[in-house]
Amino acid sequence: MKLKLLLALFFCMPCLSSLYAQSEKQEQKKYNYPQKTLQALRVQEAPKIDGELDEAIWQQADVATQFIKNRPNPGPLEKHPTEVRILYDDAAIYVGAIMHDVSQDSIYQELGRRDDLGNTDFFGIFLDTYLDEINGFGFVVTPAGVQLDARYSSNGEDWSWNAVWESSTKLNETSWVAEMKIPYSAIRFSSKQEQVWGLNFMRNRQSTREGFFWNYVDPAKDGFANQWGRLEGLRNIEAPLRLSFTPYISAYLERYPTQLQNPDKTSHAHNFNFGGGMDVKYGINDAFTLDMTLIPDFSQVQSDNRVLNLSPFEQQFDENRPFFLEGTELFNKGDFFYSRRIGGGPVNAGAIYDAAYEGYTVTESPSETKMINGTKVSGRTESGLGIGIFNAVVGEQYAELEDKEGNRIKLKTQPLTNYNIAVFDQSLKNNSYVTLVNTNVMRQGSTYDANLTGLLFRLANKGNKYAIDGKAALSQQFHPGDTDRGYMYRVGAGKVSGNFQFSASHTLYSDKYNPNDLGILFTNNSSEQEVSFSYNIYDPFWKMLNLYTTVGAVHERRFRPNKFQNLVVYGNVNGTFKNFLSAGINVNLEPVVTYDFFEPRLNGRVYAFPVNYTLGGWVSTDYRKRFATDVSLTYRSFDEHNRHSLSYGVYPRFRVNNQLSFNYGFEANNRYDDMGFVKVLRYKNEQGVEWKEPDVVFGLREVRSVYNSLSGSYTFNNRMSLRLRVWHNWSKVNHTKFFRLQHNGGLEAYQYEPEQSPDVNYNSFNLDMVYSWWFAPGSEISVVWKNAFEEQLNEVSPFYFDNFSHTLRSPQSSTFSVKVLYYLDYLTLQRKLKKG
Repeated sequence: MKLKLLLALFFCMPCLSSLYAQSEKQEQKKYNYPQKTLQALRVQEAPKIDGELDEAIWQQADVATQFIKNRPNPGPLEKHPTEVRILYDDAAIYVGAIMHDVSQDSIYQELGRRDDLGNTDFFGIFLDTYLDEINGFGFVVTPAGVQLDARYSSNGEDWSWNAVWESSTKLNETSWVAEMKIPYSAIRFSSKQEQVWGLNFMRNRQSTREGFFWNYVDPAKDGFANQWGRLEGLRNIEAPLRLSFTPYISAYLERYPTQLQNPDKTSHAHNFNFGGGMDVKYGINDAFTLDMTLIPDFSQVQSDNRVLNLSPFEQQFDENRPFFLEGTELFNKGDFFYSRRIGGGPVNAGAIYDAAYEGYTVTESPSETKMINGTKVSGRTESGLGIGIFNAVVGEQYAELEDKEGNRIKLKTQPLTNYNIAVFDQSLKNNSYVTLVNTNVMRQGSTYDANLTGLLFRLANKGNKYAIDGKAALSQQFHPGDTDRGYMYRVGAGKVSGNFQFSASHTLYSDKYNPNDLGILFTNNSSEQEVSFSYNIYDPFWKMLNLYTTVGAVHERRFRPNKFQNLVVYGNVNGTFKNFLSAGINVNLEPVVTYDFFEPRLNGRVYAFPVNYTLGGWVSTDYRKRFATDVSLTYRSFDEHNRHSLSYGVYPRFRVNNQLSFNYGFEANNRYDDMGFVKVLRYKNEQGVEWKEPDVVFGLREVRSVYNSLSGSYTFNNRMSLRLRVWHNWSKVNHTKFFRLQHNGGLEAYQYEPEQSPDVNYNSFNLDMVYSWWFAPGSEISVVWKNAFEEQLNEVSPFYFDNFSHTLRSPQSSTFSVKVLYYLDYLTLQRKLKKG
């Protein structure tokens, strides 16, 4: 079967030349709509934002209409007209849109939280204020009045960005109306007397799952902002003084267990904290903004989904803290910034296990550090130069140790640390750019400092059909008396638009390249080559609305020493049927024995990874329906013992009505006759000197993991919601045999009798309940209750419900917090004081 799959993939390759010829002809047949232009109308009196559009001035404005379908079948004009007008004055631009339809029943209007779209129609406006065809702003509103906003850049779209703006909607018998006020303080633009902005509008008609743009956006063409129209007529507008304060007060109560050695008699301790802080935003000039957070409080962010990690690499967590999510598109360029490093684990946490502290018991060792403040300065000049400066300071952290006599010592695990990022991003023609990035970590005292400098570029031809891109970086760690330097580079080229696309790339990481003080990289010391070919059909055919196909291969060698490491051949096909059922199939082959230099956890040793293949698939039903579900299934087989794995997941969702909905997720990952690292055995004499080469022990094991998640939300209105999220993970590892790793990467049977069983029984549980009320623009009251439990034992419990019951009975850590943020705009406050 493996041979057949491999041959099938390779036999597809010769077909690509004929597909290429066909695609070139099809691309010539594509709709060729001219770029559209809309005139903005200056007004002396601002319209009232009430969803009525009853002021006479609206009828005098230029009308944007004849929207063009983007999905599911790109190209045709809309059947139900959309009409949009734009007004402006010295303070803001005003958008009035009428979306005609069949009846109110055809207008979907599910309620959701801010930036949560749901099953609904929507209308959006997109602005490229510097006309660089890369960067832009998006403002979206639904018929229920839910607001969404986003930033657009070469990194894609960032929905975590939030601005303060006004909107109002109204439903009529055969239409719905959206009215917006976007103040100039919410966007950035140049100081030119007469300006031309990139402009587009989008309408989503959920009853037919159709998406329409005013200026045609071709899904076969790479890029988004480069496919917008133009907004003209903006004259003599100036950026206002942009100064706002968002002070907060918060109360935090924590209850956590003590004496975990005896769960039946566990007592609990309590911790109460009342505090406050502030976020400040200041417009340095018309383009640049200072964003600062003082004494930040992240107690209310969503809990991490912690899992049993058997790999040699750290677990990567999502970022949920607002300060690190909003407006960070510049700092994320090149993927050199992993924000969880700031406020993450102490850099010297492992020092508590040094031989010098043998005989001491660790009584307290915080797993996270505390951020004191953070500052961001970002913006873009008229010439398209984006500049970003990010700085954060993390305070000292200590662990406490106690000896048998009760003597306690404090050990500094984290010195006072400064994190800094500087980015210079020059936008070029044809959706191209060149970017310089520098990250720097400076620690007080003798702990080492770190620095990384990176360069990125993308150059595309005039039609954005072909492009080359690349990046390079130098990492440095400055230890007392020594410096570790490493480097990486990547260069790639390909056809990025059209039905037929291809790419080729070469990437190299040196053995000393290490960006992990402020970034994240799992493996270095490698040289990788990849080629991929894809053929996509964007127009409906047969029973399909669209179809996307890809085949490719990755060849990887060790950089030092130069040895073969890995070969992967992959392919996938996915698409959407005309009944809006989506499905996909993927194949992954490693047709030769490859070499894993990381699983042994010992430098210079390697594990010969067996030939294997993976076959997977997924199905997603129509989300318009009240009940919908996603299903996934993956099977992997190895040429080693009876080694194989089976993973599957079911993710149903049920919408009770436009206010109440539930999502459930179930995943099971089963690895049979799995092979993995157990321990490095070191042989030392009485003086602590190794007298024999270490042995690396592997184990034959059964690994089973079950993940359950349930989330529900009740949205009272477009400003108030209640959310519940529950997560539970149970994983167990049973070892049946042990092996010793040989120098050629093979395994030989080994009689291993460990002092402590390597078997694992792991449980983690999170519960987050969040009440949010946006009582005024930019202002929020939130009440959060969180419950958490994590446990890892060496005695395996065989049944899931026994583990789940044990988890619920075990001592939990609980927190309850209340936080109030209030947005204060300086100009608004000044006007009110003058009137008063």
